[in-house]
Amino acid sequence: MINIFKYIDNIIDFINRYIAIIGISGGVALAFINVVARYGFNYSLTWASEMTIYLFLWSMFFGAAYCFKNDSHININLFVEYVNKKIAKSLILLTKTITFVFLFAVSYFGYEYLLFVIELDEISVDLEIAMWIPYLVIPVSFAFGAYSVLLQIIDLYNKPSDEIEFISETKELMEEQNIQQIVNEANKKTGGLL
Repeated sequence: MINIFKYIDNIIDFINRYIAIIGISGGVALAFINVVARYGFNYSLTWASEMTIYLFLWSMFFGAAYCFKNDSHININLFVEYVNKKIAKSLILLTKTITFVFLFAVSYFGYEYLLFVIELDEISVDLEIAMWIPYLVIPVSFAFGAYSVLLQIIDLYNKPSDEIEFISETKELMEEQNIQQIVNEANKKTGGLL
């Protein structure tokens, strides 16, 4: 059963990464082509600006869902670093549960809105495509984010409190890039003025 969740997680991870990459790359390339066409050849792709917006939106939403999988969103863990590990685990579980409920609710209501847009048969102005296609990003990306947070909740719930580690981003960056050594060398060179 755990293998199925891992398999689904890997598929979601793949989709999140590649839609984010294709969206941002395609949006930048399309915007560049349209600018060159407009100023270099006095010709404009009328649909390009709308398509660029949709590509950037899809990139942003799926990139955000990818960040939920990697737990890369901004979080303030100053308080949980200084309390008992059991209390810290409870607080983290609470915040992740609130995050899950929020993501799930947005996904659900995004799906409801999507059904409404399908019923209206709304068409985009320049691309002349059904508007449910661009709006599909909301329920899908938020559902992917909710799924990732749910897996984190399950993992955290099953992990003993004493095995939870809290590493601040500053310490993590300093360890990764050995910034402390660079700061020490700069202090030597500046006489401690840094």
